[in-house]
Amino acid sequence: MDQAALIALGSNRPSPAGPPLKTVENALVALARAPGLTPLATSRLYGTPAFPPGAGADYVNAVAAFSCSLPAGDLLALLHRIEADHGRTRATRWGARNLDLDLLSLGDAVLPSATLWWQWHDLPLDRQAVEVPDRLILPHPRLQDRAFVLVPMADVAPDWRHPVLGRTVRQMLAALPPEDVAAVIPL
Repeated sequence: MDQAALIALGSNRPSPAGPPLKTVENALVALARAPGLTPLATSRLYGTPAFPPGAGADYVNAVAAFSCSLPAGDLLALLHRIEADHGRTRATRWGARNLDLDLLSLGDAVLPSATLWWQWHDLPLDRQAVEVPDRLILPHPRLQDRAFVLVPMADVAPDWRHPVLGRTVRQMLAALPPEDVAAVIPL
């Protein structure tokens, strides 16, 4: 049975496809052509400050919605292959990236469990910068904190409801500091 998949895209370094804007556009094409994914909607492209501040050049970000027939692990492997095709290496956590594809949600799945989701959600910022989960955590444990995710997500799924927090994208976006939201600029 197909499920809705929400995928965040970001780039702030050139890739074999070209500069960041071209890289994100190319990755959207690769996702649209991938077996098991059917495009539903794509946000506008946005310019956003690097996160964390000082981590490099500004990003080009977007979010795309797909109908997905793949299991979560297979979808994650597909995202990693597309990243690698664009020159992505995983040398530095939160460093500059040729391409970053984050699986934000898959249906209403909470993986691997609500308990582990809360552990990653509550992880202090200094530990977030160095610790990487050894498995897929869904929904993405910090999507509700990031304007560079929620602004484009609101373009494609404003009424999506977080299966753990119970808030919609609109509600999570409204809870962010206005200066964070204002820093996400349509290109």
